[in-house]
Amino acid sequence: MSELITGELVDLDLSAETKDAAARSLAERMVAAGRVTDLAGFLADVATREEQMPTGLDGGIGIPHCRSTYVTEPTLAFGRSAAGIDFGAPDGPADLIFLIAAPAGGDADHLSILSALARQLMDESFTGALRSATEPERTAALIRGDEATAEPAAEQPGAEPSAESAGEPAAGRAAAEPAAEAASTSGEPAGQPAPSLFRIVAVTSCPTGIAHTYMAAESLEKAGRAAGVEVAVETQGSAGFQRLDPQLVADADGVILAHDVEVRDKERFAGKPTVDVGVKAGIGRAAELIAEVRRKAAHGEASAPARAAAPMDKDAEAGDGFATRLRKWLMTGVSYMVPFVAAGGLLIALAFALGGYTVDKAPSVADHFLWTESGSWAALLFQIGSVAFGFLVPVLAGFIAYGMADRPGLVPGFVGGAIALTVNAGFLGGLIAGLLAGAVVMAIQRVGVPAPLRGIMPVVVIPLVSSAVVGFLMFLVVGKPIAALQKGLTDWLSGLTGANAVILGALLGLMMCFDLGGPLNKVAYAFAVGGLANPNEGSLKVMAAVMAAGMVPPLAMALATTVRGGLFTKAERENGKAAWVLGASFITEGAIPFAAADPLRVIPSAMAGGAITGALSMAFGCTLRAPHGGIFVVPLIGQPFLYLLAIAAGTCAGTALVVLLKGLRRRPDTPPAHSSAPDGSGVTAAV
Repeated sequence: MSELITGELVDLDLSAETKDAAARSLAERMVAAGRVTDLAGFLADVATREEQMPTGLDGGIGIPHCRSTYVTEPTLAFGRSAAGIDFGAPDGPADLIFLIAAPAGGDADHLSILSALARQLMDESFTGALRSATEPERTAALIRGDEATAEPAAEQPGAEPSAESAGEPAAGRAAAEPAAEAASTSGEPAGQPAPSLFRIVAVTSCPTGIAHTYMAAESLEKAGRAAGVEVAVETQGSAGFQRLDPQLVADADGVILAHDVEVRDKERFAGKPTVDVGVKAGIGRAAELIAEVRRKAAHGEASAPARAAAPMDKDAEAGDGFATRLRKWLMTGVSYMVPFVAAGGLLIALAFALGGYTVDKAPSVADHFLWTESGSWAALLFQIGSVAFGFLVPVLAGFIAYGMADRPGLVPGFVGGAIALTVNAGFLGGLIAGLLAGAVVMAIQRVGVPAPLRGIMPVVVIPLVSSAVVGFLMFLVVGKPIAALQKGLTDWLSGLTGANAVILGALLGLMMCFDLGGPLNKVAYAFAVGGLANPNEGSLKVMAAVMAAGMVPPLAMALATTVRGGLFTKAERENGKAAWVLGASFITEGAIPFAAADPLRVIPSAMAGGAITGALSMAFGCTLRAPHGGIFVVPLIGQPFLYLLAIAAGTCAGTALVVLLKGLRRRPDTPPAHSSAPDGSGVTAAV
């Protein structure tokens, strides 16, 4: 196994001006060192992680990081910027940038080393030494822990002794990290009388589980020592986690949950004063969080922990408005619904392709199945797909409620979704049922109950009461009005002709291409898929327009890199080859690397192409029964040749516009200064 970082992975004069350019420059060093196999794919993974939450930290630190299948072994690259680069930190640009790359199946030892680095970043003597370093090799040794922290540490005699000052390398300290964490959970800090000490247990976690998780833990522990409070932290990171001692949890006076993914076994903390925030708050506001949980305990605010959201919803901060939280709740439901849509819809589409559109009239294969007849196999596929597709509305409702109220929301959500199908409220009924279920559970969770009853609340009381309330509302109050609205929408889609259909197609095309797989894209896709639950000619046209428009952005970028490759970097040209396949497969996200590098030119071009394709698809009367598949389901498309023509027209329009906009951009006279990034000019000059 190679060293985590070497001199060739250090750039003490990083000249990048943006975080994307900085990530590219450092990633190119990883590629040159043989640590990353695909630059574009790895940068796309870094960008995806960055979209979840900015990676800038107070103190001038940027830590872009991700787990990626394109990483061969855990690797760290370091860059120092004289001008500073904006990574979204509240206190301004970062001058110390660490690009952390972990393989998808990274081993625990190296991930422990990475977690130790994250803790080191909270040590001012360590960051001070990095700012004064002059040689790449010695800088790499300092980060690895092979060399003790230099002058900055000596200037701080009052600082706590670190592993480096004691002669213990960071790697050794990292390997001992689990043991150290176990010791921190023992509940018996030396020299402190246990009865007089305020005890806090905390959990930290982030989506990647590499950096923020351990930095938040270190920050909370330091703030606890400064406040005279015992803080025991459970880090639920990539290297696994050692569960807090149950007795320690039982004796705790308060709980801090600093997390961006769902806390595992959260019910352990029920009935205690709890502060529930994002992981960055654990890093930047540790002292405030400790003061807040102490205030809650002093006022007797003993309650169940704040509701955990679904994984997609865990980057929410307390200041998020209702509209933001509502969007995340709905996206949680859509995220869990899509696999059912893909499985069920594609099976139904294959059944139609194999047995024709009358296959839905076939008898049950449980009663009649002939092994040698294609019609029986088609009926089998159709009936399996119909069962899978039948979960669409209940799953949507169930996981919207889950996003709002954690696991207690699942039962009333699924029940409400099933009732929506029963009363013919369809997709809209599922949306409303999920929101009602989540709201009812949230209301029940706010009711104070005696301690002896808390144990049965999530298992018996909440499912019973919430299901009864949601069932009553769906059957007798809102179900029929929603069913009437659903029918009206279905009839409207069926009657769309002429200019109205074209306008709707253009609007859906714009939505599909605006954020390239983001929330607006998902709204348009969910609208189209919802119509497939009760298909008619109008809903099938909508599905065709949505899929056609969603194919345009990657295809347009692929074509642009082919006809005018000089306008793109070498990495973008390589990425363009993959974009052909991604676009043809209806994977709109294939255009994200291009949009991340040059959003003001790529996104408007993609939107223009998508709008043209959506409008033409509707004008041509193209229909589609499959919710996914791209060109591979063309045999299932009504008017297939006109459908392909619409896609080609939008692709050409998007290509022409992006080539025009990039051609108008003033090209830099010289390439970037760092020799290790010969093709980074397209990124550093972007926007």
